[in-house]
Amino acid sequence: MLIEADFLVIGSGIAGLRAALALAPFGRVAVLTKADPSESNTGYAQGGIAAAMGDDDSPELHAQDTIAAGDGLCVPEAVDVLVGEGPYYVRELLEWGAAFDREPDGRPALGREAAHSVRRVLHARDATGREIARLLWSRVSQTAAIQVVDDASATELMLDDGICRGVSFVTAHTTGTVAAPQTLLATGGAGQVFRETTNPAIATGDGIAMAARAGACIADLEFVQFHPTVLSMEGSPRFLLSEALRGEGARLINGAGEPFMERYEPAGDLAARDLVARAMVREAERTGAPVYLTLAHLDPDFVRRRFPTIAAACAHAGLDLATDRIPVSPAAHYVMGGVETDLYGRTSVPGLVAAGEVACTGVHGANRLASNSLLEGLVFGARAAEAMTHGVLAGTCRSDRHDVRVPAREAPCPSVHEVRDLMWRHAGLVRTHDRLEEAVTHLGGWASTVLAGRMASSADPEARRLASIVTVGWLIAGAALRRTESRGGHFRADFPSHDDLHWKKHVADRLHV
Repeated sequence: MLIEADFLVIGSGIAGLRAALALAPFGRVAVLTKADPSESNTGYAQGGIAAAMGDDDSPELHAQDTIAAGDGLCVPEAVDVLVGEGPYYVRELLEWGAAFDREPDGRPALGREAAHSVRRVLHARDATGREIARLLWSRVSQTAAIQVVDDASATELMLDDGICRGVSFVTAHTTGTVAAPQTLLATGGAGQVFRETTNPAIATGDGIAMAARAGACIADLEFVQFHPTVLSMEGSPRFLLSEALRGEGARLINGAGEPFMERYEPAGDLAARDLVARAMVREAERTGAPVYLTLAHLDPDFVRRRFPTIAAACAHAGLDLATDRIPVSPAAHYVMGGVETDLYGRTSVPGLVAAGEVACTGVHGANRLASNSLLEGLVFGARAAEAMTHGVLAGTCRSDRHDVRVPAREAPCPSVHEVRDLMWRHAGLVRTHDRLEEAVTHLGGWASTVLAGRMASSADPEARRLASIVTVGWLIAGAALRRTESRGGHFRADFPSHDDLHWKKHVADRLHV
């Protein structure tokens, strides 16, 4: 099957759909979506979308909070774009009919989340991402210039003399290619690289792996955000318990029922995500017991009305969100690194742009501020479309570049579960040199086997899944081993402090295969 288009969008989350809508007036747009359109990280985003919309807020204040959360590594120009253009795109959603929560006077209701200094987060109850995805899909489906190919897994970017000319893909029934002079990667994140994650099954880092094999610069992959509050019950799926719960007053308590966050962080329950996650681990180690989230001190009717999706998930596990102690633990949630881009999504490969979680503009630094991800998808999805309509030139690696070569040795590949388990144990929330070195050794041999066998192009979906997880896991572990300091989402127990002299910088890997 051959599809010809003027613009190709790979992915159907907020960044890809917003870009597709912007591209449609300028030509034929092909959108490849890996699975059901609702199965993107956008649809799983409960917390909300942050924008400086309140009377007590400003883009400057939003920027300050973003930079503080980013722990010294945010790219200021990227932050200025995000917070400066963000209100425009949020108002656009409102004009298009987004069903965000409202105050009695009709104004958008603004919530508070961790590390935000004011209330600036818009919600659609506790299913904000789902509502934004619904709205964008409704407009995409009415746009004749956009062709959507469902159940299509992109496998390899097609290069002609180093220029991206489209992508090959597979479906359950056929193989094909999309030929296009401009390609946008909007494939989302890579949480499935880890055993414990909030991400849907499709978030296997395919876009990062494809871009790496094509020679694109991949930056900051050591910075992985582990969401602190994920439902942790034997036999129940790992379900995200939104930061908005703590924004509305939920407390973290230990097994004795005591609030403990102030013992570790001045901001208490509203500290940045990486700080809360590590504090939870330390408290569990101190007490030898699990930690819990409680809303029992709040009005139960308010809790159930404000968080119906979370309440239903807890009820399915046999818990009452409003009255019971909810057992929680951290899980991989968001990758701050990815395919390195400039402020318009241009990568180091001509003809290829990237936006959303797959991309690394540097806007999040070492740790993303809560509810900035949906905003990033809107703002940088639209900016990537602008670059595509003007003809994409190659960007450059703005970070220190590190050339990575695939090991000559090959090793029999393990199961997907074994790789994810290794990543969780050796490259998860707390890292050390020895564990990372072991992970890099194993993953390097597996990556060599994956690449030599062209498993990413296999007709077997499990082989393709394994190929992406091994490749991205190897790059994450290698970046984490290299950075001998702790910063943001990257914590080394053997190097627990910042080292600004040597490591207040970004590093990009370029894979040679």
